[in-house]
Amino acid sequence: MSKVQYLNQEGTSEMQTTSVRRVMVEPRGDQVAAHVGLHALGAFADRLGLGVALSARIPVTGKRQPLHDRGKVLVHQMLVLAGGGESCADIGYLRAETDLFADVCSDSTLYRTFTENLDEAVLPGLKAGFAEVRARVWRRAGLTKGKDPITLDIDASLIDVHSEHKEDTAPNYKYGFGFHPIFCTADATGEALSGLLRPGNATANCVEDHLIVLDEAISQLPGRVATGHCPGDDPAAASRQMVVRTDSAGASHGFVWGCRQRNVGFAVTARRKVQITAAISAIAEDEQRWRPALRQDGRHRQGAAVAEVTDLVDLSAWPPGTRLIIRREPLHPGAQQSLFPSLEYRYWGRYTDQPAIPSRRDLFMRGHANIEDTLGRLKESGLLRFPFVDAHANRAWLAEVCFAHDLVRWFQLLCLSGELATAEPKTLRWRLWHAPARKVRSGRQLVVRILDAWPDASAIVRAHRRIVRLT
Repeated sequence: MSKVQYLNQEGTSEMQTTSVRRVMVEPRGDQVAAHVGLHALGAFADRLGLGVALSARIPVTGKRQPLHDRGKVLVHQMLVLAGGGESCADIGYLRAETDLFADVCSDSTLYRTFTENLDEAVLPGLKAGFAEVRARVWRRAGLTKGKDPITLDIDASLIDVHSEHKEDTAPNYKYGFGFHPIFCTADATGEALSGLLRPGNATANCVEDHLIVLDEAISQLPGRVATGHCPGDDPAAASRQMVVRTDSAGASHGFVWGCRQRNVGFAVTARRKVQITAAISAIAEDEQRWRPALRQDGRHRQGAAVAEVTDLVDLSAWPPGTRLIIRREPLHPGAQQSLFPSLEYRYWGRYTDQPAIPSRRDLFMRGHANIEDTLGRLKESGLLRFPFVDAHANRAWLAEVCFAHDLVRWFQLLCLSGELATAEPKTLRWRLWHAPARKVRSGRQLVVRILDAWPDASAIVRAHRRIVRLT
């Protein structure tokens, strides 16, 4: 509250120190609405036909149609995850708002949906249905047009769980216990295109896992973009170039040759090797080799430099056209291990088959760090909690977390502007998803009036208008 002067019992003036007003608190309120922003997100999903696309891929196993359509159930759970929920029980907060979210299933129905309906045979179909909706979003956003390369990023992340009874969990190299999922994301939109749930002891540099998430990510892209990049496709049929970036876990011959078979370019971080150390030693004092590194705004990065050493290393085992680019920066306290022992600089190396001058290739590779933002958003939206014992149910949960994350990204892309279009999950919850409103009836229609003083009321109203204009 603002500081307001008032007279106390002694009649002297002082500043008010209480943080809230004194009120009577009672249950049974029926004229207010919470989660108004989540209602907008649900309306957006309905406009895209997301629930219908998912429902068509979930077979009915009983003799009768279920009371709650399973596609609708999954969309409701996406809203729960977007709003900060982490378990099946959290869907009860949507059930309390029947005027906004209609008939919401119980937590037990949601639990059975994951454990009984979303088995290994159903999950690929769900992902295909989600890909159909993604294609509509990319078309509306104009992402299928143009000739710019599609950049994908692959990375893994450790997820600790606090139970030894969950299937496919294992200790990890950081002395934790749980899962070690690997993801492939789209750099332009920040979408989590694919995710593979793995035990905690899964190796970071598994070629098969990298190619699995790469293939699944490509299958999630619109047909016009993915054509020419799937196994067996004619490379000449490709209309868009595609490049994948990884850290040193992807620096293996098996992975880069797999990329070449898919007509996908690569940029991977080099591991420490004797011939790389020798190449850096040969050019360490040769300033004619080094060129200034670039910042994201195109200006020179002070103290950093880039050099190409393709002619100094043996790359015969790599795909034709592979290059090795070295980057150095002044050494700072606490810096991680370098490719080359030095008291002055820290060195990185990148293999790539892409053209352009070394400084531009280095700048492109450093964009791989964007995947950390996506992983952070996933962890804020249900990735840190795997509620089930069965492995197939937790794999479905991982897919649902990715679906919910991408639904929010689409909403930001098509319905929001300004800082909300790039806001993090916590910001969206505080400012948008849980906005309050008052419910009134007018002409047999429910009207939701957002609180007058709510700072982002206009953003919610504009989002609804944009949803109506979606075709």
